Amino acid sequence: MAGKPLAIVTGASSGIGRELARLAAEDGCDLIIAANEPGIAEVAMDLRRTGSNATAVEADLATGSGVATLWEALGGRTPDYVLANAGVGLGDAFLDQDPERIETVIQLNVTGTSAVVQHAAREMAAAGSGRILITGSLAGHIPGSYQAVYNATKAYLDTLALGIREELREKAVTVTCLMPGPVETEFFHRAEMDDTPVGRSDAKADPARVARDGWRALKAGRSGVSPGVMTRIQSALSGVLPDSVLAGLHRDMAKPEESSDG
Repeated sequence: MAGKPLAIVTGASSGIGRELARLAAEDGCDLIIAANEPGIAEVAMDLRRTGSNATAVEADLATGSGVATLWEALGGRTPDYVLANAGVGLGDAFLDQDPERIETVIQLNVTGTSAVVQHAAREMAAAGSGRILITGSLAGHIPGSYQAVYNATKAYLDTLALGIREELREKAVTVTCLMPGPVETEFFHRAEMDDTPVGRSDAKADPARVARDGWRALKAGRSGVSPGVMTRIQSALSGVLPDSVLAGLHRDMAKPEESSDG
């Protein structure tokens, strides 16, 4: 009798990632959940209380050693699902951002995610099956004034997902890109964007709904999904309005209240 499918969820300690892990558990998956904070162990305990076989991995996926720790936890199993959701934001003007924090954003969102996805895709291709979900963002379609580095990393992930999806088509491995707009999570607080219009907004999407739409798209093997009516409207506008206009609109959303252009 075949065992349960195995799902890896990164960035699973809160927000979209935690909800994705819950959905995978409800769908009967064994779970390896990862995050760079002790709270990931509590999430695993909560999932085990519902009957899921969940293993927590506390690791910094912005580093090669952290990615290696994640894969060691699999014990040689090939995952059926990989949900590459780990990521970090960074607000404020580009000139005022800490270079070390810029490096962390790039290493986690770009380098770490690429490493996790490449490793998974190689194993899945060899096995002849598998599904990958990459959490990109609508932000990847918009020049990110006052959030420039983050938006640039999401542009990378959005295009990475579509590019490798085509490469893996004949390997029976699908790649889906989840591209939400602003979501009601700890993201904006951690990115120090509490004092921005988007950070204060009550119109952000529900992470449970975003995760549900992402999980369904993953299971269906779709190329991408942008949950929420407002997100779809914003996505449509990003394909119509000039970049200079989009950058100005983003500036109005993400510029801190006390920030001044001088």
